[in-house]
Amino acid sequence: MAAAQPSTERPELPASVHAWLDHLRVERRLAPRTLDTYAIDLTSLAAVLPVALDAVAEHHLRSALARLHAGGMTPRSLARLLSVARGFYRWRMLSGARADNPAQGLRAPKAPKRLPKALAVDATAGLLDAAQAAVQAVQTADPQQDEPKQQALRLRDAAMFELLYSSGLRLAELIGLDVIASDTAAGWVDAQAAEVHVTGKGGKRRMVPVGGKALDALRAWLPARVLLAHAQCTALFVGARGERIAQGTVRLALKQLAQMSQLGQHVHPHMLRHSFASHVLQSSGDLRAVQELMGHASIAATQVYTQLDFQHLAKVYDAAHPRAKKPGEK
Repeated sequence: MAAAQPSTERPELPASVHAWLDHLRVERRLAPRTLDTYAIDLTSLAAVLPVALDAVAEHHLRSALARLHAGGMTPRSLARLLSVARGFYRWRMLSGARADNPAQGLRAPKAPKRLPKALAVDATAGLLDAAQAAVQAVQTADPQQDEPKQQALRLRDAAMFELLYSSGLRLAELIGLDVIASDTAAGWVDAQAAEVHVTGKGGKRRMVPVGGKALDALRAWLPARVLLAHAQCTALFVGARGERIAQGTVRLALKQLAQMSQLGQHVHPHMLRHSFASHVLQSSGDLRAVQELMGHASIAATQVYTQLDFQHLAKVYDAAHPRAKKPGEK
């Protein structure tokens, strides 16, 4: 089943919420999927409130969170909902519509810490080698047996996944790349400088190095892109219809590649970003550098990868140390 796409219509919400979401879209350039998530969270909250969102007090929110928790909402989802509410009421205060933020003093129940899922180095190499094998097949294929557009799609997929892993991009950052640099572009690849310029969360710009294999894959893709892209399309990566590629298309292509490479596990685009961070940290041990490369606002968001690194070391220890085995193990 294809991944659900962001909705084009927002739920029934007060005009103030629509104004806030429009503010986030224009001023902070948040992705449509993120804005839809915010709207859904505020709709869920409004459904259990005894008053309108604009008239909420702290005790209303506290009771609403308790009801949602009792109804099965997870601590992680509650924390996200509360963060969205806190942002909405902070904006209302800044605009002079409220004197207080009723969500400011509230905290969601603690959720168990969940580590990001990253691929092992060998598994990542196997996945990307499968994409490169498809590229090699394209270059030697009989044109009568392999349609040019299918060839172009294989080259596109190889370039996308090499770039995701090479530079640790978010999916939205990858999709937002344009084929050439401009004042209006959310991002682009500077092949001569071997770096990619992206606009991350909160509209923050950063530059990340691009590896040699990713650059090679991009050079192979660019001539083939002409077969797919509409004349007016500025996107670096396009779908079969010639327009900027959709998130669901990227997810499906990666899923199919994982199956083709016989990886034996589900892979999603963000796993390549997690793998990038984990592997660079394992090799360098430079947490601050990884924070900059990932575009994390806080070092705490990057520190989670140190736990993945420790898990990797623990496995090596268990396998190699002569006195690490538990009693009864051989």
